[in-house]
Amino acid sequence: MGMADEVRAEMVANVWKITTQVGAEVNEGDTLVILESMKMEIPVVAESEGTVSQIAVHEGDVVQEGDLIAVIG
Repeated sequence: MGMADEVRAEMVANVWKITTQVGAEVNEGDTLVILESMKMEIPVVAESEGTVSQIAVHEGDVVQEGDLIAVIG
């Protein structure tokens, strides 16, 4: 395994739903979290395969651009 991959928010949004959990194996392109902004659902996807080692948000949180959402180790 290489370095941990940090998944960050690309915009200000609400965390609508978390679709994975710590310890889950994910593949590139898998949805980790669904954000909601301006009535649109925006999936946040894994950019690499690996194991989810951290989820840094909770459903209902408001994230800012650049905020850490998850870490894939």
